[in-house]
Amino acid sequence: EVQLVESGGGVVQPGGSLTLSCAASGFTFSNYDMSWVRQAPRKGLEWVSGINKWGFETNYADSVKGRFTISRSNAKNTLYLQMNSLKPEDTAQYFCARGGFKVSTTRDYWGQGTQVTVSS
Repeated sequence: EVQLVESGGGVVQPGGSLTLSCAASGFTFSNYDMSWVRQAPRKGLEWVSGINKWGFETNYADSVKGRFTISRSNAKNTLYLQMNSLKPEDTAQYFCARGGFKVSTTRDYWGQGTQVTVSS
């Protein structure tokens, strides 16, 4: 059974940082591109970032480029999202997904999400 479990969310002040993690199990993690997506209150899903299966190629939404960094450890079956210079508009539920290297590519499994709130 494919499982994706996010952690690391919380409440942070504007300008602060958080690192999200996603522990993957039930499939061969190193065979798949991975991604992060988010959903803000009363808004649709927004693709945030994707990383290829080897970890050396990444893509970012314009809204987070230069502030967020996606990475992965295939040895630990874990996906990460380092978020710096956080803004109130980054407040959302963050999900990791299997697939989704680019905004247009397919994602077939999702985690349950972790909440990030940016507020003073």
